[in-house]
Amino acid sequence: MMKRSASLFVYAGMLTACLFGGAQAAEFGADDTATLGRVSAYLNSIDSAQGQFVQVAADGMSDDGTFYLRKPGRVRFEYAAPNPNLIIADGSTIAIENSDLKTTDRYPLTDSPLRLLLSSDVDLATDSRVVAVAREAGAVRVTARQEEGLAQGQITLEFADNGTDLELRQWEVIDAQGLRTLIAVTELQSGVTLSPALFVIEDENPFGQREF
Repeated sequence: MMKRSASLFVYAGMLTACLFGGAQAAEFGADDTATLGRVSAYLNSIDSAQGQFVQVAADGMSDDGTFYLRKPGRVRFEYAAPNPNLIIADGSTIAIENSDLKTTDRYPLTDSPLRLLLSSDVDLATDSRVVAVAREAGAVRVTARQEEGLAQGQITLEFADNGTDLELRQWEVIDAQGLRTLIAVTELQSGVTLSPALFVIEDENPFGQREF
């Protein structure tokens, strides 16, 4: 179960990367295009950050923990006990370490979950997979859909909006089977100084290492 929780979190990021991976522009009105520009500028403005997260799976089970992010390409998700998983991206590889199983699974960062948050050149207004923009008092939501390939599904990112500034609050993924995974972010701090040691992958067991 704990292994699945980490995998769901990674899948959410993987779908995010796929959805926002550079396609031809969708057709939006001036207001929606301006909103997508604001969201892109906000995401591109984050060089480093840390905060808390809560992950809720389709079956209602939840996990929580702390995350650290530093661009380009580095992030760390520490799940709170009893979840044994640790997710680290070191700039080229993303790894899921499981302290109970003594395994480390590695994936290329280019194929991974977290490229949207770890990229410095997001441009949502030029991606045809962005299918909806919603604005309401205090919030902005952007929805994108992937209809082909291995990462079929839909993702909606939600941002708090005070009229001037945005702040990432959560994202929800609906996969090809219709299962939902929600990631909520709290206590977000940007522009923080983070130790390089946070983003070093240390294999739990070299003989249990698996690469994908």
